[in-house]
Amino acid sequence: MQGTNVQRIKDGAPRASIKDVAQRAGVSPQTVSRVANGYVHVRPEKREKVLAAMKELGYRPNSAARNLKSGRFRSLGVVTFNITTLGNERTLEAVAEAGAAAGYTTTLIPVTDPTRISVAGAFGRLEEQAVDGIILIMSAEFGSPDDYALTAGLPLVIVDSTATADHTLVDTDQEQGARTAMRHLLDLGHRRIAHVAGPLKSFSAHRREDAYARVCQEHALATPARHRGDWSAASGYAAGREILAEEPRPTAVFAANDQMALGVMRAAHEAGLRIPQDLSVIGFDDSDDSGSYWPPLTTIHQHFDVVGQRATELLIAMIDGEPLPENPLIPTRLVVRDSTGPVPVQD
Repeated sequence: MQGTNVQRIKDGAPRASIKDVAQRAGVSPQTVSRVANGYVHVRPEKREKVLAAMKELGYRPNSAARNLKSGRFRSLGVVTFNITTLGNERTLEAVAEAGAAAGYTTTLIPVTDPTRISVAGAFGRLEEQAVDGIILIMSAEFGSPDDYALTAGLPLVIVDSTATADHTLVDTDQEQGARTAMRHLLDLGHRRIAHVAGPLKSFSAHRREDAYARVCQEHALATPARHRGDWSAASGYAAGREILAEEPRPTAVFAANDQMALGVMRAAHEAGLRIPQDLSVIGFDDSDDSGSYWPPLTTIHQHFDVVGQRATELLIAMIDGEPLPENPLIPTRLVVRDSTGPVPVQD
């Protein structure tokens, strides 16, 4: 992510102490402290030795000690489980940019093993880094956020909508987005609509799948067999092959993300079906290349930038002790392109 000031901390990376620097430079820890805190009454030769030792050891002054008097560190912490997904990447970038605009640095700790212990460890490392507050970006399911959102009193904003009102939350309105996708297909006359759901351990996948099921129930639609992918085009392709083998064949497919929609479209092309004349396909996310699929993909646009900016604004308001608005859900937007059309006449 270019243009952001995110500093990543790797698990288990040793940190040089002030004593290590003092030993390497051959001076006292007090001298290192004076150099780190900008005191001018240090001999130039000693200052150069200390600075050289700091650079060699990768030592960074303890911001907590420097800022005890002010009680403010101008630093935000972010914990997230997967920085490679489209949504998390864009949200994190927006957090860093919004934080920088407000005069805050952003420190990121990726958590590869989403457990309560690992999240608590990430919170602990951020507290050692002297952050003013933490943003937790959820994307994997391993229990209720209420079970592990423990920050020793630090302000916390959760980018997710499944925790209780005890936490400050912000997220995309996943249900509204899924309902918008289904309403678009219903308005085109489709009644046999298949769904390619996302992974079981994804909160957003569950919310989109649940909304799909509720719409089918509300409109007395026959629901084809459920198909589940892993967000990849390959899993969408496999699901698409299964869908096209069903009898009667669905006339439309709602995929839980654009990549899986791409896989469904490939399966349809290989089966000799025309999109959208024989099969309509709609995705979710509005990824950068969705307009370049063939045909260009109808999809649901998520405002990841707004989610990240709103989360940052809420966290800074909490840090400043300002009143907070109600927990916001960011609405989605339907982007109609060429992959959806009226139900085939013969149906």
